[in-house]
Amino acid sequence: MSQITEEQVKHVALLSKLEFSENEVKSFTVTFGKIIDMVEMLDEVDTDGVPFTMNVADNLNFMREDVAEKGLDREKLMAAVPEKEDGFIKVPAMLSDGGDA
Repeated sequence: MSQITEEQVKHVALLSKLEFSENEVKSFTVTFGKIIDMVEMLDEVDTDGVPFTMNVADNLNFMREDVAEKGLDREKLMAAVPEKEDGFIKVPAMLSDGGDA
């Protein structure tokens, strides 16, 4: 079994800005370990002679013509946003210190 630690789960939670109870951390530790074990089982599959495949479907990229279209009316858009600053839509900071990414 792959060894996922509770500290690793807590670290990922911190990076994801998620909060878990101790019981949830224990549960996720077990669950993530099982998931990684299943993925590691794929290493045991003999793939000699199997051609590399990027996509198993026969889908092609369906491209549409790049045509400019009229966008939203800026005044209507700005009238509908809860908070704006200097003509831009203001959103909550994603970084805890509010700095640049």
